[in-house]
Amino acid sequence: MIPAPSTRPVLAEPPAAAEELACTHCGLPVPVAAREVAAPHFCCSACELAYGIIHGAGLGAYYERRDRIGVASSATRATGKSYAEYDDAAFLSRYVTESGADRRLELFLEGIHCTACVWLVERLPRLLPGVRSASLELGRSALEVVFDEARVAPSAIARALDTLGYAPHPSAATQRAGERRAERALWVRLGVAGALAGNVMLMALALYSGAAEDAPYAALFRWGSLLLTLPSVFFCGSVFLRGGWAALRTRVPHMDLPISIGILAGFAQSAYNTLFGRGEVYFDSLAVLIFLLLVGRWLQQRHRQRAQGALDLIAALSPVTARLVDGEAVRDVPASAVREGDLVEVPFDERLPVDGIVVAGRSSIDAAWLTGESLPEDVKPGDRVYAGTLNREKTLVVRVESPASGTRLARLLESVEKAQTRRAPIVRLADRVAGVFVLVVLALAAVTFGVWSFIDGARALDHAVALLVVTCPCALGMATPLAVSAALKRAARTGIFFKGGEFLEALARPGTIAFDKTGTLTEGRLALASYEGDSSVKPLVSAAESRSGHPVGRALVAAFGASQSLSVESVAEEPGLGLAARVDGHEVRIGTSEHVGGKEASSSFPWREALARAAELGRPAVAIAVDGEVRAVAAFSDPLREDTRASLDALRRAGYSVAVLSGDQPRVVATIAERLGPVLEARGGMLPEQKQAWIEQARERGPVVMVGDGVNDAAALAAADVAIAVHGGAEASLGASDVFTTAPGVGKVLEAVLGARRTLAVIRRGIAFSLAYNVAGVVLCMGGWISPLVAALLMPLSSLTVVTQALRARTFDAPRRTA
Repeated sequence: MIPAPSTRPVLAEPPAAAEELACTHCGLPVPVAAREVAAPHFCCSACELAYGIIHGAGLGAYYERRDRIGVASSATRATGKSYAEYDDAAFLSRYVTESGADRRLELFLEGIHCTACVWLVERLPRLLPGVRSASLELGRSALEVVFDEARVAPSAIARALDTLGYAPHPSAATQRAGERRAERALWVRLGVAGALAGNVMLMALALYSGAAEDAPYAALFRWGSLLLTLPSVFFCGSVFLRGGWAALRTRVPHMDLPISIGILAGFAQSAYNTLFGRGEVYFDSLAVLIFLLLVGRWLQQRHRQRAQGALDLIAALSPVTARLVDGEAVRDVPASAVREGDLVEVPFDERLPVDGIVVAGRSSIDAAWLTGESLPEDVKPGDRVYAGTLNREKTLVVRVESPASGTRLARLLESVEKAQTRRAPIVRLADRVAGVFVLVVLALAAVTFGVWSFIDGARALDHAVALLVVTCPCALGMATPLAVSAALKRAARTGIFFKGGEFLEALARPGTIAFDKTGTLTEGRLALASYEGDSSVKPLVSAAESRSGHPVGRALVAAFGASQSLSVESVAEEPGLGLAARVDGHEVRIGTSEHVGGKEASSSFPWREALARAAELGRPAVAIAVDGEVRAVAAFSDPLREDTRASLDALRRAGYSVAVLSGDQPRVVATIAERLGPVLEARGGMLPEQKQAWIEQARERGPVVMVGDGVNDAAALAAADVAIAVHGGAEASLGASDVFTTAPGVGKVLEAVLGARRTLAVIRRGIAFSLAYNVAGVVLCMGGWISPLVAALLMPLSSLTVVTQALRARTFDAPRRTA
């Protein structure tokens, strides 16, 4: 027996809509019954509790700040959860880290929308003794809490935030404490390197300007520069020295190798000249070089963190707890403890922790993160729902099909994480080019040193060091992976998820692109295509079908409009035949010829001929009888999506040949193909095995892209060079795809193709610029026109130019207008 969905202690179901008053705390409408109470007014007890806590702690300025900046309050309200799982040992070991004698917890907060929210949340230590500090990053809605575990428990922190209206979720970023330590270490090196470089430059200025012409002062500034450059080279620059040493040990040329050799050679020469009091010193060049190299390293690391931020947000959408239905009781358990077949209760305004089938309750689900749809989708018993989606209305009971580790959300996270680490062929090519380039640079530096030893021995090392520095292949090595990573992130923001960078490269090559018809080229739903007969019966039909959830009924109601004036006395549906209803005293029957009366139905209207015409066009049709007389025939079709023809034309201009493969009737497919423009082939009535065979044969002629959304497309998707699953696709097609779009239709496919081409263009430009720059640098250094200081300035400048181009390239920005 499935228990009825329970009611939560703090909130029952959402309050009824009201127009006159808004809740003082959250801004939602106040129920009619609550309007009789004196101000302030609240929509529920949770908001009243939050208001009291905020004012009781002396934080009433929150509302003044919120109103002053002119934003509406968050509609997120307290869930009433206990958050007891936050005190579990498994949770503590996974999400809580040490911070000296205290503990650190990072949380993702729902409902953060303005600086007033930041001000309020960061006053958490005033609400909870034991909380040392609370720091909220508005952009990521990420809160870092440092607390004394002996005085306050993580569950108490979570409940306090929840009571204020900011439902917390543990952030995956907490697990990357090692990365944060590395970032802090880089910041320390960067700060120290900047301070040392500034002081060494001041001493160099005194030497260059002649202010220290006296020998004692010159020696003092030289030795002072040496002492300051020592920590710059061996502490701040150790990250590059370790990389160079690793390149020697593994015998794999790396971009840190020429940099390390240049730094050590320049330092050794300068130290030698300082020791013996003759020749030039380049401590200032070395200090500035190390500082600029660290700036470039920090920019690269910062980009990786920004790319990871999207994963943190997606991971936070999956609840860590679930309300397990155990007999007549409901208890909170870790989401990881739920198993297939269990029943889980999902209260309204909470996210689903599992994938499953609704078995009790009706509600609407906000699946914007997964589908890109802005409007919630109605669900009822028998409908499939997914983890991470938000239950908007009524409490649901869901039978688990996929526990937390196997949900669609978990698979999406896994695929995006793999996409960020997988190396595309063009990235591997760039690495090979960089490796060869390092060897060439080392050889040219040796030649430069040898040639200038005969020309001017005092300047030989200078020119060799300058060549090593200016030709560092940092730009060549960074531009390609950064361009791919940035493109994958931009694509994900627009609703296109690539499972690997290699598919960017494959999709950029023109070839054959095959589409499934239903749901891909077409809307995937029935719409009225033609209506023959008496128009006066349309209100009767609309009233009768308004009680039906059948696709034919929905199409008729959409075409005729809802009828509110007629009374529907009874409705009965016969699966496979049609509907019978009594509307305003009339007997209305809609369906097949057998259902409306067959031979017995009387009519002066030639309805059988109308049904035959619809059948010739491959359109499903129904007859409409009123009081035993057939009065009309309605035929239906699956209409083309609005963007289909324009998108296919753009793909053809991009060099693709278009094909249509469908399991629908061949006549229907042929009719659709006539409206698509030139197609390579349009085939209907295809079984999954036949689609797969067609794809395999087409691959013999060149690259093939398959676009589909159904289970019958999975085999063909797996056989293609690039498989694209569109929004709403079945799990099988999602698993077999290389690219997944969160919006229906061909428009996203076109965006993916054009974005992939733009990404390849960015990579090629970066490689070309890097090679041209390095060739010019080699010529200038071997000719003696560039000093180590100028080389130190030019090297990071080239890297920053290429990296900036890669990060700012408009590869997958908002859809561009297609001419």
